Amino acid sequence: MSEALARILAAAAAGEFPPADGCTTVIGQPNARDAGVLALTAHSVIFTDEDPEWVRAELAATDSDRLAAAMNPSFLAAMLARTGRSMNTIDLVTVAPALPGRPELELHEIEDPDHPRVARAMKYRDGVRVWAADGGVVILGRGVAGRWETAIEVDERARGRGLGLALATAARHVVPDSVVWAQQSPGNARSVRTFQAAGFRPVGSEALFMAG
Repeated sequence: MSEALARILAAAAAGEFPPADGCTTVIGQPNARDAGVLALTAHSVIFTDEDPEWVRAELAATDSDRLAAAMNPSFLAAMLARTGRSMNTIDLVTVAPALPGRPELELHEIEDPDHPRVARAMKYRDGVRVWAADGGVVILGRGVAGRWETAIEVDERARGRGLGLALATAARHVVPDSVVWAQQSPGNARSVRTFQAAGFRPVGSEALFMAG
């Protein structure tokens, strides 16, 4: 397993980023599942097992400023066609340090593989764990390059009373690592605001190529 992406992510979580030089780093996939593009400030990282020369030729052929070429729809489409993978959306990637002690929100760990949010997490993450609160759930699992990722779900009946913020904050208490990551669709402004209010700091954007 390539450790290169894990090192880049660990550095970004600590506030250390590649040079903002407009370049693109092409590295191997950390495992068979995880492939995609991570766009940081003026520097992109493409993690794929495809031929790096082919990747760079496609980037050069993209009718885009080189700062944005790796996230250009035409390049992403070429990658999907080449790999036979699919993609959902380009997400905002955020990270927060773990917090000590137990969360203020009362949680109990459950197993609920039929919950839609849990079922989705199990497709993209390993070692998924789920905690329930009155009106919502918080989910943790090992995602891209083994990083701990969280997602939350608030029942419709429980919206508007700050439960989303409490769940996102709780994830920082229960994560078994020094940091926890979360992705949000940029168009989901409510989710973006919630995670940032819970102390999650934007790092970059990410497009994941999913097999099968």
